[in-house]
Amino acid sequence: MEEFRLDGLTVKEHLLILAEDGNRKFTEGLHPGVEHVLGIRLPALRKLAARIAKADWERYFDTADGFYMEERMLQGMVLGCIRPDEDVEVYLHRVTRFVWIINSWSVCDTFKFGGGKAFIRRNEARLWEYLKEWMKASGEYEVRFGVVMGMSYFLDEAHLEEYLSLLDGIRHEGYYVRMAVAWALSFCFVKFPEQTMAFLRHCHLDDFTFRKTIQKIGESYRVSEDMKKAVKALKR
Repeated sequence: MEEFRLDGLTVKEHLLILAEDGNRKFTEGLHPGVEHVLGIRLPALRKLAARIAKADWERYFDTADGFYMEERMLQGMVLGCIRPDEDVEVYLHRVTRFVWIINSWSVCDTFKFGGGKAFIRRNEARLWEYLKEWMKASGEYEVRFGVVMGMSYFLDEAHLEEYLSLLDGIRHEGYYVRMAVAWALSFCFVKFPEQTMAFLRHCHLDDFTFRKTIQKIGESYRVSEDMKKAVKALKR
């Protein structure tokens, strides 16, 4: 199949041009151990994703490469720009293929579901089950994807108790999983301080994740000083 082109250029050629105005060394510093980083600025990458979504995006996905980190990130961004398929399972299959190529925290965290709030409301039950499956997966970035997207889309009263239970049940040693859990719990605390405080008193988090959770809550400007002192007193 002929490679997808935009303005006569391949996607890789577009990315290499954008990289000239990027910050490669800075971005590499944020992604230790990740190879082939271009350092493209996110607004420029999102703009390219939006243009691809208005073109022959199916051909784009059929020929997309993942050599550069930003090529992987771009695939997630395009998925967030297109209108999801009428059959939600078809769209989730596209998302799954993306999750399998995630190789950094930023590729994971810049993803969003397409279709906006209407898509989330229409498919709430299925999307929640889908993310729960990832939270129970084995791959480091697969689990992180479930945790971060759960925080992004289902941090509400209806899902809080189960979400906390899922976070408490994660037993993955990956650094980016543990940091995602701590990040998610700090957000839980901001939105539901009493419930999250009760959870922290009896949770089964490993010591590293527990300490990072306390640290992130302490760093939040949306938590009162009194609450921060109460959380700090929970230190193991």
